[in-house]
Amino acid sequence: MEDAPSAAQRAWLERGRDEPGGKLPLFDRRGQQVSPRTVRSCIERGWAEPWFSNPLKPDWLVCKLTPAGREAISRR
Repeated sequence: MEDAPSAAQRAWLERGRDEPGGKLPLFDRRGQQVSPRTVRSCIERGWAEPWFSNPLKPDWLVCKLTPAGREAISRR
């Protein structure tokens, strides 16, 4: 069985689908910071990758959607 994103992972990854460069949000739709655990697990699976460092908040990972991430959210 292929590894599929959890509901939280899918919700986060889908937000990058239509963003320039596939930029993934730091905050969810309610204004809460996206769980670092969700971010790290998506990076580990190759669905997201760090894009650049945020000098004001070095502990925040600014990421973008990868081709593997696009494929993962296109599968049902």
